[in-house]
Amino acid sequence: MATTKYRIKTSNDWNSIYIRFKQGKQFDLETSTRVQVPKGRWSDSKQQILPTIDLDYRTTNLKLGELKSYVRSEFEKTRLNGETVNSKWLKEKISQLFKRETLNAEIDDKIYFTNYIEKFIQDSYNKKTRNNTPVKKRTIQHYKTTKNKILAYEKEQGRRLRFQDLDLNFHSNFVYFLETEQHLNPNTIGGYIDDIKLFCSNAEKRNYEIPKDYKLTDFYSPSNKTRDTYLNEHEINSIYNVELKQEYLDNARDWLIIGLRTGFRISDFLSLTAKNLENGFIEKNTEKTDFPVIIPLHDQVQNILKKRNGKFPRKISDQKFNVYVKQIAKKAGLTDMTEGAKMKKIKVLKDGKEITIHRKKHGTYKKYELVSSHICRRSFATNLYGKIDTLTIMKITGHQTEKQFLDYIKITPKEYAEKLKALWASQSHT
Repeated sequence: MATTKYRIKTSNDWNSIYIRFKQGKQFDLETSTRVQVPKGRWSDSKQQILPTIDLDYRTTNLKLGELKSYVRSEFEKTRLNGETVNSKWLKEKISQLFKRETLNAEIDDKIYFTNYIEKFIQDSYNKKTRNNTPVKKRTIQHYKTTKNKILAYEKEQGRRLRFQDLDLNFHSNFVYFLETEQHLNPNTIGGYIDDIKLFCSNAEKRNYEIPKDYKLTDFYSPSNKTRDTYLNEHEINSIYNVELKQEYLDNARDWLIIGLRTGFRISDFLSLTAKNLENGFIEKNTEKTDFPVIIPLHDQVQNILKKRNGKFPRKISDQKFNVYVKQIAKKAGLTDMTEGAKMKKIKVLKDGKEITIHRKKHGTYKKYELVSSHICRRSFATNLYGKIDTLTIMKITGHQTEKQFLDYIKITPKEYAEKLKALWASQSHT
């Protein structure tokens, strides 16, 4: 019968406790538990740490008792799975029980959260969604960013995050870290918490030992009511008609109008070519959803194509587009003070040094400062809302639910009131 016994080998101020695991002549193994005991406070006969104020001896004794049972139990499993019992095996079992890194991926993935996230990411490259489509590259990139934020948190905390640490305290501390150290806004933080919940749910389905705190309402994903703006028809027409002497601005203005009149994301409308034109329609499989979208050519888009001999504008980068469209909107007179958010430089202290970072800040700005690629799809959906049925717009924008769609469009209460006023005026018989 296999036996376990503890002992110490030294008489220093602090001494490591060793575990000896023996099975007749089959093996005789001994290794450090990495648990230490003060000088004179170990009882070999009781196999326990004696009462002391220098450490939590009661909890440690319970853990040592648990380790004995755990090693024996794991040894019995080797009779069924043919696992080799040696010093490496014993060290791994000790690390596994104490939730320490073992350098065995199969074990460490069940202990350390970022190990599991990396495995989750690698699996995502070959995973299919519910719709039997591959996981999008942008989704996988967000998983990677979430992992990097957790690694940054671990560095700040000075310790690695284990599954057992994923409780409400972690949630509070992690959110605080992202707010104060990373200077992120609530919506961005909420996206990282959403990923963490997904990782936890996935791990639990695979029978990993994990606290259930992630299911509680207090383990919430922060958010804030964004005041993203849109361009109304009058503003779009002002941009379309403004005289631009610089060719690069005229080129960017044409792309902006195409984005506003198709509702595509920037990655989709900047990649349009003549091959996407078919009998007065633009046909495109969108990058994010891989969903085929067919849009009739708006008069303004037809005029742009006619001006360019049936071709789309010259290709430009996303970065240049977002710089140029602000200049164009300014020239078009979009100077009203408007609530919204834009990227701003802020100075922060990191490791005692002042550095400059870019973060989105909410406030009131001249409207042209808020114009970027994101305004295209939102303006398209908002301007069509109420003019054609919502389902048709959703099929183009790719929103899955009406709630998502209504949260996305940016019609103000005053604008709703104006719509009602116009309706009543049209029905008036006086």
